[in-house]
Amino acid sequence: MHRAYLSLGSNLDPEANLRSGIDALRAHFGELVLSRVYRTRAVGFDGDDFLNAAAIIRTGMDPYALNAWLHALEDAHGRDRSGPRFGNRTLDIDIVLFDDVVLDGPGNLHLPRPELKHAFVLRPLAEIDPGMVVPGSGQTLASLWAAHPEYGQALEAVAL
Repeated sequence: MHRAYLSLGSNLDPEANLRSGIDALRAHFGELVLSRVYRTRAVGFDGDDFLNAAAIIRTGMDPYALNAWLHALEDAHGRDRSGPRFGNRTLDIDIVLFDDVVLDGPGNLHLPRPELKHAFVLRPLAEIDPGMVVPGSGQTLASLWAAHPEYGQALEAVAL
């Protein structure tokens, strides 16, 4: 079984969509490790605030199959892929880390995922597995978060 580290977000009916996405992950993959849910501002565009979280799942799928499954889950939640890359999302779930795999493509499948540099991805992941060493960097999630410019800034945690 593989360990996949996921970033989850929504800014369109975010409580309902994020809750539903988490429920779908549990239904398909069983028990998961879930971070707190944080309210963060949109990055890369003007939009409503996001609710973001991170999860660790165990899966027999390879990264390609998991990515396809997650895209289908996003689509089932009304994800619109016709707009700009940075925009409003009903549900956005990305594979950020997958075991110790380093992968560059096809498409937007990159491991580790470049968005790991953003606080809304890094903070929840560091919360649930601070000792995880990021492949290719040799650094743990905790050390990356401690060196992040937004480290120490308050983020609103939201109950779903």
